[in-house]
Amino acid sequence: MKMRVADGRAETISPEHAAGFVKSGMWLDYGASTCQPDVFDRALAARVKEFSDVKIRSCFTLKPRAVLEADPNAERVLSVSMHFSGYDRRRHDAGGCVYLPINFGEVPDYYRRFVDPVDIVVIQTCPIDANGFFNLSVSSLYHRALIERARMVIIETNSALPYVYGDSVGIHASEVDYVIEGDNVPPPALPNAPVSDIDRAIARTIASEIEDGACLQIGIGGMPNAVCMLLLESGVRDLGIHSEMMSEGMVELYKAGRITGARKTIDRGKQVYSFALGSRDLYTALDRNPDMRAMPLEYTNLPHMIMQNDNVVAINATTQIDLQGQAASESDGNRHISGTGGQAQFVRGAYASEGGKSFICLSSTYDRHSERRSRIVLNLTPGNIVTTTRSDMMYVVTEYGIVNLKGKSVPERAKALIDLAHPDFREGLERQAYETRLIPRGFTF
Repeated sequence: MKMRVADGRAETISPEHAAGFVKSGMWLDYGASTCQPDVFDRALAARVKEFSDVKIRSCFTLKPRAVLEADPNAERVLSVSMHFSGYDRRRHDAGGCVYLPINFGEVPDYYRRFVDPVDIVVIQTCPIDANGFFNLSVSSLYHRALIERARMVIIETNSALPYVYGDSVGIHASEVDYVIEGDNVPPPALPNAPVSDIDRAIARTIASEIEDGACLQIGIGGMPNAVCMLLLESGVRDLGIHSEMMSEGMVELYKAGRITGARKTIDRGKQVYSFALGSRDLYTALDRNPDMRAMPLEYTNLPHMIMQNDNVVAINATTQIDLQGQAASESDGNRHISGTGGQAQFVRGAYASEGGKSFICLSSTYDRHSERRSRIVLNLTPGNIVTTTRSDMMYVVTEYGIVNLKGKSVPERAKALIDLAHPDFREGLERQAYETRLIPRGFTF
């Protein structure tokens, strides 16, 4: 391995040269989201039959990876993902991807303390700036810690990435071993999820709970988009952002003057995020915007940081919740579908914030094989992973209403959650709750 040069100059090499460093048994890191490499990936794919037992750590892959496509049966290369995208999910279903359980805010610490080895990291950044730094663009995340631990650092430059401001968003040339010139393709756009009538009903309930000066964390999907749309229509003002993800809806609120950060306790007047996904307009809005700060995950996601802002409102979605209040947000039985991300940490951070509120949202039903099923159940589907525990759960919201589970006993929780279920399932859920003694007979709750 080449040692990092002391004079701050990294050698520019071809993608083929860089791919030649990969040997059997190595651990590679491709980083997350918009930072994942392209030209290196294609060069590595051309060599796929020359090595075996190569594992690539990554997170939320936005488009097919050439080296994985060149090894469709995962005989030589295995993807290890910290959060599944649709592509990662398909690879997992085919046996070519496994999940690495995380709390997102802890990932930098995982790299600094536990993850070993990190043989080669290859990530995409903006070209070197006048001060000798490669900018991480809209994916700050855990990349700072990853660079610190890697035995070899290869940068693939992309002039089409937005240049952002923030802490730890720069990698100095002295930390880099080699540079590859990328193909300067704009980062993948993430289309807005469609907003359903159910999303709007849930969003209407949540929006009514958001007051002037609230500090927002909003997850991904149609329902969060609907919340932002309704906040645009409301009179709420002086909102702030301290979020894992910067979304399209948040930027629209910012453009409309509803987000100012004027009442934030920390980073007053600045909107804080760790990564962004969305349209070209979103990336343009973040490019060299002094009001927006991209920060590492240990700043955005750890509860003791979240709670420093007052009136934090955390809005996240789940796919299933049982009558005791456990939320399963990342799997469908033993089939992994997404990841923990920052949900559990923002639930805790919002609760600890002065005046804070945490909302976990879900539609009351879903369709499978032309059969309508309830998302509120007596017991979680066998194999389902608990993302937010019953002890952490605060507000639960469906299209049928809202309930705060804090301070409620098991029978009170069961009754309240049954009332949030679709009417067609309430009688059956209540019968199950009595049969299993979640609700004792002879008492009123």
